Amino acid sequence: MADAGFPTHVGDGRDLLARVGAVVKSPGVPPRAPVVAEARARGLPVLGELELGWRLIDRPFVAVTGTNGKTTVTEWIAHVLRLAGREVAAAGNVGTPLTSLVERPPALVVCECSSYQLADTSAFAPDVAVLLNLGSDHLDWHETLDHYAQSKLLAFARQTADQVAIAPARVAVPGAARRVDLVADRRATLPGAHNAMNAGAVAEVCAALGVDEATVEDGLRSFGGVPHRLELLRELGGVRWVNDSKATNVASTLTALDATPPPVHLILGGDDAKNENFAALAGRAARAYLIGAAAPRLAEQVGGERCGDLETAVARAAAAAPPGATVLLSPACASFDQFTDYEERGRRFTALVEALA
Repeated sequence: MADAGFPTHVGDGRDLLARVGAVVKSPGVPPRAPVVAEARARGLPVLGELELGWRLIDRPFVAVTGTNGKTTVTEWIAHVLRLAGREVAAAGNVGTPLTSLVERPPALVVCECSSYQLADTSAFAPDVAVLLNLGSDHLDWHETLDHYAQSKLLAFARQTADQVAIAPARVAVPGAARRVDLVADRRATLPGAHNAMNAGAVAEVCAALGVDEATVEDGLRSFGGVPHRLELLRELGGVRWVNDSKATNVASTLTALDATPPPVHLILGGDDAKNENFAALAGRAARAYLIGAAAPRLAEQVGGERCGDLETAVARAAAAAPPGATVLLSPACASFDQFTDYEERGRRFTALVEALA
């Protein structure tokens, strides 16, 4: 093992608890992990990385959560704030660990907060918190929908009256913050009705931070989106190839399908640990190509061709998709059965599409 600059330990860690005053856990480590359960049984504080970073960074803080759209909205808010001349960092679940900002914190932080991260908070109270939507995801980690939903709502639970809570009108949020309903759609250059709602969230957050309306409008029009989310890669022979590898649940794939004109040739599948019901995807595409561990259940619930891997799926889609069609990689599954993460899956798809002649 490479020198990390501090002692490292291989094992479940319980034998180390007598020598520590607190445990800081990575978001992906479930609360039922033996070292976490034992630490809590001993009365030791267990902090998540989000909680630790927030405590150490004394700067205005925006938290963005929801089942889908978090990364897009986080980066979009940061884009508008930069247009307004603010020094800002986008961090958290977008890929930049929050604690990496501690030594040289920016003037303002916009943080994508996953349910995993929020579940590990104990004092976290962002200046502005926004919930984009609330569906079903990550039940392999949370075990129940209620635990998943309550974890999301922890973004608001400890806010005070001088802070701002933005959420869909139908969702009751805890805490004492000033409530703003997320209802206003805003026109934006990104495709799909969901991005009109995302733009509304961006506008409300930026308004709460004092950004003028002209700059907000400029930012809504000029933002180009994020990689791996409805990313148009190329058009070849009249066929559009779109990378939506970030769609790791059914709701996200349905959103992508709503934003994509038919006919759609859809590449689905991946890690099946979430055990989602795929039935809502049936009949939504002209043709489906199934990959990864989820392929057998997808074949039962959605139908389509079992391709095994991404390479085969791309080759078959290239041979079958007619001019005017879109080949959409929107897997509705995590990627961990065949790839390190959704980004690696998206990069591989991009390389395969670029190699097509």
